[in-house]
Amino acid sequence: MANKLSIIIPVYNEKDLIIDVLKKVNSIDLNGIEKEIIVIDDCSTDGTRDILKEVGNQYANKVLYHEVNQGKGAALKTGFSEITGNIAIVQDADFEYDPEEIPSVIKPIAEGKADVVYGSRFLNKEYKGYKQNQLANKVLTGLSNMMTGLKVTDMETCYKAFPAEFIKNIDIKEKRFGFEPEITAKVARAKMKLVEVPISYYPRTKEEGKKINMKDGIRALYCIARYRFKK
Repeated sequence: MANKLSIIIPVYNEKDLIIDVLKKVNSIDLNGIEKEIIVIDDCSTDGTRDILKEVGNQYANKVLYHEVNQGKGAALKTGFSEITGNIAIVQDADFEYDPEEIPSVIKPIAEGKADVVYGSRFLNKEYKGYKQNQLANKVLTGLSNMMTGLKVTDMETCYKAFPAEFIKNIDIKEKRFGFEPEITAKVARAKMKLVEVPISYYPRTKEEGKKINMKDGIRALYCIARYRFKK
């Protein structure tokens, strides 16, 4: 039975959005489940860090700071080590993913119907996204499924919810976006029951702050192969 949700928010250079995101996360109704918000600033250089030091504790239970930029995977590893809830979910520090959908993502775990839940953008008939990114995601997800035996539709999704005991004890190796195929492989190796639920998606352009790039796609291919056979 879920009684506390830890929401992990890695952030890098999001000075215009971070407080609005935190306010939105604070406002969501979890139907009696306690909420813990953990923010990890990955050595932002645009003023995000100053904003968090000034007012971050008004909106988050914990605000942690990396002294060197390490990447999303490294920020998540730091955040997961601090959780005190019994379920954990990842929330990006922008509005590509709507915090209002967090309750529907964690619901299968809270109800004992799943161990792990992915919010899939591809199960939503009104999927909004750039064709090139959609194609890359489908290719990477397909290759990941071949290696893991899973049948997910959106391996690269941000919205991933886990039992706290599981995610706290995973040794995350990947520092950037390789976290996605790495954790998917490790979920499969642990024989966790994974289900997907449909979510919305509001993609940003590179000019608007999107940070994933072609190098991350190449690294994802490597990670899909590596973590199928290694811990």
